[in-house]
Amino acid sequence: MIKIRLMRFGAKKKPSYRIVVIDSRRATQSKTLDTVGYYNPRTEPLEYKLDLQKVNHWLQKGAQPSETVSSLINRAVKGQKSTQDSKS
Repeated sequence: MIKIRLMRFGAKKKPSYRIVVIDSRRATQSKTLDTVGYYNPRTEPLEYKLDLQKVNHWLQKGAQPSETVSSLINRAVKGQKSTQDSKS
């Protein structure tokens, strides 16, 4: 099964994450199929970036997002909609 999940990077006590597509049977730090964004929980407000086209591509192929990634995708979609509404 293919998953979209977080991969931890950064120094001790200073995490940052990449949002990656990976086979769920692989180890956490193993080779990924694709990198679709990043997430930095240490900033206020939260800093994250997602390539929604890549995310949609992998979701159509059957990839399952983790709970955290799912909430980040929802935030990104809501943010994208609000910026489009403000441009109208």
